[in-house]
Formats: sequence, structure tokens, C-alpha cells
Amino acid sequence: MNTVEPNVILRGGVSPYLTDSQRVCYVEDTDDKLKLLRGNRYEHFEPTTESEIHNGTELRVFVWVGGTKLAE
Repeated sequence: MNTVEPNVILRGGVSPYLTDSQRVCYVEDTDDKLKLLRGNRYEHFEPTTESEIHNGTELRVFVWVGGTKLAE
């Protein structure tokens, strides 16, 4: 079984489709912008220079910069 440890925490945003438990996750490239499909929209996050300790693990902080709806 291949288990990937979380390396980022997502801050901000108003999406009801992004739960607190989904805000701690693994991102392959922590220097790149992140676009998550949640419900009928994408939530956009950008990396910061900040980090925080969560359950003993240092996580890079990404902040919410906006959302876009899916094209119809």
C-alpha cells in the first residue's frame, strides 16, 4: 500500500464542498498554483512562504485566491 503524507494546508475560501479534513492534503509541486474541482466549481489556491505544524508535520500554507464555475 502506497501512502502519501500530507505536505500542504489550504487556508481561506468559502466553498461548502471543501471540508476541514480536505484542507490538509498532498500536492506534488508545492511551488505551483493549485486548482481543485469541488462541486460545480474550481477552487484556486497559491503557495505562500509560510508553513505551520499540523499533527507534528510541517505543512506549506496555500491561500485561496478565488473560484471559477465549470463551463457549461
